[in-house]
Amino acid sequence: MDDCGVLVQVEAVGKVADGRATVRVRSEVGAAAAFWCGGPTGVGREHHVEWTVEEDAAWGGNTRPATSISPGVDEKEGDRIVFRGRLGLTGDGGATLEVAGTHILFDLADPPPSTAVDGTWVEISVERNSVSLWPYLL
Repeated sequence: MDDCGVLVQVEAVGKVADGRATVRVRSEVGAAAAFWCGGPTGVGREHHVEWTVEEDAAWGGNTRPATSISPGVDEKEGDRIVFRGRLGLTGDGGATLEVAGTHILFDLADPPPSTAVDGTWVEISVERNSVSLWPYLL
């Protein structure tokens, strides 16, 4: 998949009502808040992370052609995260989104997109509560 993940800096740490940890992180391509799936962390710490998303990519729904051809991670309307990158169709009902050298896996909702979109720049908007960050050591 990727060689070194995304390097993020933790800007804020919190918890939601069910006890899960949340973090707000910033990377070279943007910032967002998501669930934290690692050990305790603190503000100012840096981690290499893998993004996971538990929401399907639905062409014409939450997935559309990108408005610019640069990678990005942005929060929209407080409860959504928009990932911008190059789409790769896997041929088995899934896709990857390459964002700044890392790949985020997605399942594709029916109907799947045309193979013509393979390799194009897209934006995928997902609910923030479907996004998790998994830190790892290099």
